[in-house]
Amino acid sequence: MSGHPFVFVSDLHGRIDCYRKLFSLIRQENPKAIFLGGDLLPSGSLLFGSKRFGQDDFVNDFLLPELRSLRVLLKKKYPRFFLILGNDDARSQEAALCLNKNENLWDYMHFRKTYFDEYPIYGYSCVPPTPFTLKDWERYDVSRFVDPGSIPPEEGRFSVDLPENESGFPTIQEDLEKLAGQDVLTKAVFLFHSPPYQTHLDRAALDGCQVDNAPLDVHVGSIAIRRFIEARQPLVTLHGHVHESARLTGSWQEKIGRTFCFSAAHDGAELAVVFFDPQDPSQAIRRLL
Repeated sequence: MSGHPFVFVSDLHGRIDCYRKLFSLIRQENPKAIFLGGDLLPSGSLLFGSKRFGQDDFVNDFLLPELRSLRVLLKKKYPRFFLILGNDDARSQEAALCLNKNENLWDYMHFRKTYFDEYPIYGYSCVPPTPFTLKDWERYDVSRFVDPGSIPPEEGRFSVDLPENESGFPTIQEDLEKLAGQDVLTKAVFLFHSPPYQTHLDRAALDGCQVDNAPLDVHVGSIAIRRFIEARQPLVTLHGHVHESARLTGSWQEKIGRTFCFSAAHDGAELAVVFFDPQDPSQAIRRLL
């Protein structure tokens, strides 16, 4: 892994075997930073040994103990973790992620900015409206349009009350304008859950599907994120969400202007890991473990 100090994974969905592979990789290769791109928690309940995990106890009963043990083992070589939640993760778990920030096990990054050396790091969880009912991390994209078959945010369910600054359902476009402000983004790394629209990274298996005789768009990424990348040209953007896209398109990366866009979403049993060096993102690689 020499020359690739940053590691990106996404859409683990609480799969213990994938987390174990990630922790083993960290012990063996000592990356400096780990990016976790959302959909981190189990979708239902899962059995691990004699313990059954749901989203309510996954953070406190699995993730925290595992990372504490990893830090004890690695000491000063313990990497920085940057993480967001995804549309399949209940926002009710956000409090647990924020409560444990005093331990410095991770940086919770949704709608936040921090730094790793000279590189600004930004995080954003939200995706355009989907057919799924949980709407904690869904926003209108650039307008109040909803694709056929998808459910508008206000018609779904929420695990927590929306924060006051999110009432009225702001768009992803509006959120990104607030998040980035007037910042110079030439060295910025953005940790997204949604991929940009109409790229190799957002291709869903919707060929031939219709709702009320309206054909479904096979590209399900965010127009706002695509436009933001085109206009602001961050150094690297990281994406997940559409598991099958790399298999359908044959590519896990896209170049938009000067910006390198990488996806770690994967629809197989393996853990997909993207390795990259912010000093030369063109040399990024992806491995299936």
